[in-house]
Amino acid sequence: MSNQFLTLKNKLPDLGIGFGLRREIADETFEAKDKIDFLEFAPENYMEVGGNAKALLERAAEAFPLISHGLCLSIGSTDDLNNDYLKALKKTLDQANCAWASDHLCFASFNGVYVQDLLPLPFSKEAIEHVVKRIKTVQDYIERPFLLENISYYTSLPGAEMNEWQFISEILEKADCGLLLDVNNVYVNSVNHGFDPERFVDQIPLERVVQIHIAGHKKSKKTIIDTHGAPVVQAVYDLLEYTIGRVDVKGVMLERDQNFPNFDEIIVELEKIRNICDSNPGSKMDLKKCGTSKKAKSDVQAVSI
Repeated sequence: MSNQFLTLKNKLPDLGIGFGLRREIADETFEAKDKIDFLEFAPENYMEVGGNAKALLERAAEAFPLISHGLCLSIGSTDDLNNDYLKALKKTLDQANCAWASDHLCFASFNGVYVQDLLPLPFSKEAIEHVVKRIKTVQDYIERPFLLENISYYTSLPGAEMNEWQFISEILEKADCGLLLDVNNVYVNSVNHGFDPERFVDQIPLERVVQIHIAGHKKSKKTIIDTHGAPVVQAVYDLLEYTIGRVDVKGVMLERDQNFPNFDEIIVELEKIRNICDSNPGSKMDLKKCGTSKKAKSDVQAVSI
């Protein structure tokens, strides 16, 4: 089995602590560039467009290293991969000089119709073989490392032959790709489905983790929902601290997509993440080498596969 991805990972830049590019708070984000090391953007918002969207991405590329995190690849769908989408994605990745790209381990479309949600796959051998072939096609096409993110899910599909971490691990190894580990999603799923989140972290191939997401969620009486619209809770910070000491990660990114607070509150969260990463004795991320200087930006290059 090939381990080419692990060799590529060693060549990727250390980006540091990042935030999402959101039009609603773009000005505040640019004003805080001394507190933010990189930006992550949803490529679907910027593919084949002009006007304000194009100008915003160009402005971001001048100020920050950029990373792409997609929503519409639908890697688990039974539909054929959308060649027009892949072509537009590759063009956007090249224009933004993204060192890597990511999307979700899910399906989001059926018969050409997008369902506006990230739906789970059955944890089966058949699903693994289906997804692995598609991942290899995508990674070859975009010519840079490709990461899959573990999603939050609220029902388990029938036909499971293994648990979630076994499912994810087999896909990563067989497809020889990377993992974008969302620690909030791990926590949300652990509460909703009754497992130990630290054990989940221990069981996945941490050597394949390139990036980490951390976010807030909404709690109800019976379940918690991943919303990216609330402050990060202490239990998720604790899981980040547990994880960061066990993994050689290239970037940690705070997700906030709605219910935006005063930007000072976002800065506080970013600094708490930075302190966790900087003070953890097991962390391998050297934040002193990360930042938004011209030198740091110019060092970010896509690693061809």
